Amino acid sequence: MLTRNSSDVIVVGAGVVGAACAHYAAQAGLTVTVVDRGPVSGGTTGSGEGNLLVSDKEPGPELELALLSTELWRELTRLLPPQIEYETKGGLVVSADEDGMRALRDFAAGQEKAGVRAEEVAPDRLHDLEPHLAPGLAGGFLYPQDAQVMPALAAAHLLKAGGDRVRLRLGEEVTGLLTGGHGELRGVATTTGELYAGYVVNAAGTWGGEVAALAGVDLPVLPRRGFVLVTEPLPRVVRRKVYAADYVADVASGSAALQASAVVEGTAAGPVLIGASRERVGFDRTLSTEVLRRLAAQATALFPVLAGVRAMRTYAGFRPYLPDHLPAIGPDPRVPGLLHACGHEGAGIGLAPATGLIVARCLTGGRPPLDTSPFDPGRFMPPA
Repeated sequence: MLTRNSSDVIVVGAGVVGAACAHYAAQAGLTVTVVDRGPVSGGTTGSGEGNLLVSDKEPGPELELALLSTELWRELTRLLPPQIEYETKGGLVVSADEDGMRALRDFAAGQEKAGVRAEEVAPDRLHDLEPHLAPGLAGGFLYPQDAQVMPALAAAHLLKAGGDRVRLRLGEEVTGLLTGGHGELRGVATTTGELYAGYVVNAAGTWGGEVAALAGVDLPVLPRRGFVLVTEPLPRVVRRKVYAADYVADVASGSAALQASAVVEGTAAGPVLIGASRERVGFDRTLSTEVLRRLAAQATALFPVLAGVRAMRTYAGFRPYLPDHLPAIGPDPRVPGLLHACGHEGAGIGLAPATGLIVARCLTGGRPPLDTSPFDPGRFMPPA
């Protein structure tokens, strides 16, 4: 079992991705030390809406990862307590005009071939699903596999489920990586001392590039800021995650400029969450009234009932963005013993279980649950 300063693996980052890595590693019989300079879910996870989505992903590696995670989240709900607020409420993507509907049909057709369930919803059926939607929409698509959790509680309970095999070292910043005579990792240096392990997993989210730099390798993770509006508690006026068709294009865009497209969803606790904006402005947390006005206007255009509802608070978070929109998962070919599990942008909560399972299989020599080559951290190495 764990000793005071040593374990089989050290996970840097106590967000939901780091928690999932620790959870599956512990399930595989390894001892794990999770180190974070702040609290559990103190970074991107604590600023997330808890979306577990397949609806916004085009066919390809990320969708495969999302579909696997969808099944793993279902399994985890049998292990974790109901406080994580897992809800299979589904997602509804709507279009204002027929041109948008044609684009949604094409997108859904490709997704269905990859294993996604998508059901076209005629205009006269939209209000059966969401009674408070604005009139006059051209239709939409229902995605029953979309779900939601309360992300901070999900991370906390994933860590707790590891039992004695998982130790937390919170409020402890990693300041360096310890290496042996052949460059192999043997642990980390922190602000309070040294921790020893044969493997280190970089699950530091938006700060994943900084952790990689401690090992002398480049991983081009950048922060992509987003704001969320939180309303006063309401009866369930929004039943699902509802968003307009242009949200998918914003997710896929690599632009540094501001993009905002309404994403509206109710929660089990009552407040309605309104996102989503994206912009690359470094780690600037300055409140942007322009963004908030745009989100509020788009949300009330979808749900006019929200026009008379008070926004109780707003918060900003930073998505860990990699240039090709795919996370880095698995061993770093440049540093023996270093693995990465970061760069999931806004999908980390949804993709966390599959990421954790892949990392655990890498640590134990097991067979990966899917083709991991698209997520290879070595893809960012300069040509030889």
